[in-house]
Amino acid sequence: MIKKIFTKVLLLTLVTFSHANALKQEEIQQEMTKRIDNVLQILEKKDKTFAQKGDEIIKIIDDVFDYELMAKIALGKETWSSITPEKQKQFTKVFENKLKKSYIEKLELYNDQKVKIIGLKPHNNTRLQLETELLGKDGIYKINYNFYNKSKDNEEWLIYDVDLVGVSIIQTYRQQFSGLLKEKTFDEMLALLEK
Repeated sequence: MIKKIFTKVLLLTLVTFSHANALKQEEIQQEMTKRIDNVLQILEKKDKTFAQKGDEIIKIIDDVFDYELMAKIALGKETWSSITPEKQKQFTKVFENKLKKSYIEKLELYNDQKVKIIGLKPHNNTRLQLETELLGKDGIYKINYNFYNKSKDNEEWLIYDVDLVGVSIIQTYRQQFSGLLKEKTFDEMLALLEK
C-alpha cells in the first residue's frame, strides 16, 4: 500500500522535469503553478496514449530541473569525482532518461488527482522549497520541490531534488547506486542502467 501511494505521488512529482531554464525567485511559485496546471490538463486528455501524454508533458516542462546536479548528488561526490568528465556526461544522460522513463511508465496511475500549491519558503539556509500537496482519493500527500541558486550573481533557481512524503528522490537513488557499486564497477552499473 505504501509503495502504491509513493508511486502515485512520484507520478505527479515528476510532472515538472528539466534541463535548465532557471527561474527568478519571484517567478518560482507562479511559474510552477502554471506548469503543474498544464500537466494536469494533458493528463486529463482522453484521446492520447500514456506515452504521447508523457512526451507532451516533458516537452512543456523539461527545463526547470538541473539533471547534472541531480546525477552528481545521486551518484555521490566520491564516485562522481573518480570518473572522467565524459563518463559524468554519460551518466547524467542515462540518469535523466531513467527519470523520464520512470515518469512515463507511471502515467497510467494518474486518477484525477489535484495539486495544491502551499507556498515558497527558505530551505537549508541558502535554498528554497516550494511546498505542494497532492490531493487524491486516498488522502493528501506532501510534495516539496527543492531549489538552489545556480549563479550567485544572477538569480537562476533550479530544482535539484524533490521530497515525496518526506522522502528525497535523489537520496533514494543514491542509496540504490551505492548498493550497486558495492557489487559492480561503475561501468558495469552504467551498462545495467542503460538497458
